[in-house]
Amino acid sequence: MIRAIHHTAISTGDLERSLSFYRDLLGFREVDRFSWRRGSSVVDAITGLKDSAAKVALLRLENAFIELFEYESPQPKRGDPNRPVCDHGITHLCVEVTDIDAEYERLSEAGMLFHAEPVTGGHGVRATYGRDPDGNVIELLELSEGSILSI
Repeated sequence: MIRAIHHTAISTGDLERSLSFYRDLLGFREVDRFSWRRGSSVVDAITGLKDSAAKVALLRLENAFIELFEYESPQPKRGDPNRPVCDHGITHLCVEVTDIDAEYERLSEAGMLFHAEPVTGGHGVRATYGRDPDGNVIELLELSEGSILSI
């Protein structure tokens, strides 16, 4: 039986830069950090990679975890930092906020690039998309009280 979504994993070329973004800027709490060296048959079996090696940080924010990977082997391909959200694959990570205008200003001042200022949609939603340092899309979502999207 599937119970819940536990975490989202993100591959990055610079673990410390990503930690600075997710931990220091977005407020995730670092709960674990580990690595593995080449030759770990267990990890290679799980990932489907050969001779993999990586550094990993696990972060938590309330009900969700993010796992950040910086692979040393095999050599990763750089992602397109401007990949359109309509392309196949995971399109974005959404974080719920209580004051979208304040978070938009704070994150903009810290250098986060956004597609647009926060906009109001249906169902009591205000939202905008921005990018992390690797170009992954982060949605800021503010829900009005009683929104049908509330957890």
